[in-house]
Amino acid sequence: MMDGILNLNKPPGMTSHDVVDRVRAVARQRRVGHAGTLDPLATGVLLVCLGRATRLAEYLMASPKTYRAHIRLGVTTDTYDAEGRIVEERPVRVTRPEVEAALERFRGRILQIPPMFSAVKRKGQPLYQLARQGITVERKPRPVEIHELRLTAWEPPDLTLEVTCSPGTYIRSLAHDLGRTLGCGALLAGLVRLASGDFRLEDAVPLEELTPERLPEVLLPPDVALRRYPAFHLDERAARAVRSGRAIAGPPPKGKPLARAYGPDGSFLAVLEYRPNRQVWHPRKVFA
Repeated sequence: MMDGILNLNKPPGMTSHDVVDRVRAVARQRRVGHAGTLDPLATGVLLVCLGRATRLAEYLMASPKTYRAHIRLGVTTDTYDAEGRIVEERPVRVTRPEVEAALERFRGRILQIPPMFSAVKRKGQPLYQLARQGITVERKPRPVEIHELRLTAWEPPDLTLEVTCSPGTYIRSLAHDLGRTLGCGALLAGLVRLASGDFRLEDAVPLEELTPERLPEVLLPPDVALRRYPAFHLDERAARAVRSGRAIAGPPPKGKPLARAYGPDGSFLAVLEYRPNRQVWHPRKVFA
């Protein structure tokens, strides 16, 4: 069984689960999962974990994301994107300065209501299942953060935004809410994920080029999921303790209370978590 992470360029028209199925077929193994859903409309960076690296997907999903979003003004759909049913069309009498002014309210920490066509669950049931039955329910606003939001193209009624945001941000909702703010409605016409954390589109492997022969050369080691955390290089005594699930001494963290641990031979051993009450680093996930 292979362990590692793939930085793939997802083509349009496929779900993230479709991509996982393709990777399973190429790798000839079942233990495969993605780290961050992309809608069928979207393309770009999709991280796929193989083998034991699936245990690290949560750290990949926690990273900021960067998108290029193509938005069309004047049209509203039930899915908030171009694949949905049109529910309203309105004339577009909007100027670029008005768009720039409207974008200001979406920068920073904001509250966002997830679309009905989403995987968010209500009483254990995904919202999209209710939406397909024509049922609309009230959704609680969720806090998200828009780190950067730039208007990069203006060709009315279309515009292009580049967005860097926290995980869990719905770009479809951003397009929909922008349309409401401008008073003309809007939908997401296209979306490219340019980056997921440190993984960038220019380094991604096109899915159609992934073959059994090429897979070993493009498969990244599991610990790349943790490269933004500090590394501890342990001696044999400390490495034995970590392998056994025992805590070790170490300096307190300067940022998030996580670190990666390596043995004397340089092999990746574990994800460590700092316990301030005991002032030790405890193995959170052991890989050795």
